[in-house]
Amino acid sequence: MLMSNHNRLATLRYMDGTFRIVTAGDHVLCAISGRAIPLDDLRYWSVAKQEAYASARLSVEAALGIKAKD
Repeated sequence: MLMSNHNRLATLRYMDGTFRIVTAGDHVLCAISGRAIPLDDLRYWSVAKQEAYASARLSVEAALGIKAKD
């Protein structure tokens, strides 16, 4: 039987400009807000911290060490 990746958390390896799927799934969680980010919408991450962000603002806040407001 085929397993669905629907509503399943993916594990990724973040690299410069791309990422590699380590464990199949359809989303990752934002390291700051905890929101689910569909892999098709994932645009922001930190290679050094190996974490994803839901928006450009959240990625900047993470880089600057600013506490997120949402």
